[in-house]
Amino acid sequence: MFDVSPLYRSTVGFDRLFDRLAEGARSDWPPYDIEKRGENHYAITMAVAGFGPGEIEVTQHGTQLLVSGRREADEPGRQFLHQGIASRAFRQTFGLAEHVRVEAATLENGLLTIQLVREVPERLKPRKIEIRSADGRGAVQDNAPARIEPQPEREAA
Repeated sequence: MFDVSPLYRSTVGFDRLFDRLAEGARSDWPPYDIEKRGENHYAITMAVAGFGPGEIEVTQHGTQLLVSGRREADEPGRQFLHQGIASRAFRQTFGLAEHVRVEAATLENGLLTIQLVREVPERLKPRKIEIRSADGRGAVQDNAPARIEPQPEREAA
């Protein structure tokens, strides 16, 4: 890895970028799936093996969902001959559409599942508007396609 500390002294406003470079953060780690489970239900599933519920934080701020994890320090004196289970901190940000909120988050078998639901307020949903004539009588607007009834066949003469 390379040292980015000299860049802090000569730039303003790039601290998040430099923090990611310094941490070696990858936008694809930990691996995750995004799934549509219904008309207004979604789920994000992240593989976070080795992390406990107290080491992961899920925060929604407006249309941004931030999932971050930081493992507790390993026991001193442990000596690994091979360490394949990642223990580095992670930070993953997801952009959410308007009116999407986190419904629940669960951690089971090393998989963090975040359930999301889209709840469009009633005032923003499409609705039919009644059209009235000039004399005040109402007629309900019908946008259904016209139905054509089949005609009985005529006998050839």
